[in-house]
Amino acid sequence: MELSNDEIFILLAQVRAGDEGAMRTLYQAFSRKVYAFALNRMRDPQQAEEVVVDTMYEVWRHPDRFRGASRFSTWLIGIARHKMLSALRGRDPQHEDVDEMGETLASEDPGAFELLAERQRREGVQHCMGKLSDEHRECLHLVFYEGMSVGEVASVQGCPENTVKTRLFYARQKIRNCLRLLLEKEGEER
Repeated sequence: MELSNDEIFILLAQVRAGDEGAMRTLYQAFSRKVYAFALNRMRDPQQAEEVVVDTMYEVWRHPDRFRGASRFSTWLIGIARHKMLSALRGRDPQHEDVDEMGETLASEDPGAFELLAERQRREGVQHCMGKLSDEHRECLHLVFYEGMSVGEVASVQGCPENTVKTRLFYARQKIRNCLRLLLEKEGEER
């Protein structure tokens, strides 16, 4: 559901008056976008959902903080980013479940090889994304997955637009080089 700025301001005024239905409408319209952003960065569905709840609770408590200087979704992602960074600081490193890995490798399905190859490609991309700095990775996500403009990313990251452009340039270059090296390495192992 796409809401106009006028509709959002009306809903925020209703939220300010304690209208739970208006808050529910905002939640339904924007929670998936916030969840996708948090999940991409945190890779933990439960923690990503907590970020959504914390972000939307912040809207419930302070609906008057949105001034309309950016899109509402950009403002929300900014709140989610701060909530997420706080959650990431307190998180233990995650490890892959050995039992889950064993089930994948032990599979005798005809498509087991294809599943394993797809998993390796996905892990390769994640590996390369992991080599990026937090700012570069977040910048790529906001532009390519959230569809934000350079100006909106600059607003979320609190930096000039030219810095966002530079981050995008170097992030794409690093991803390209990393993937090329992985493919070359895979070709040598065959």
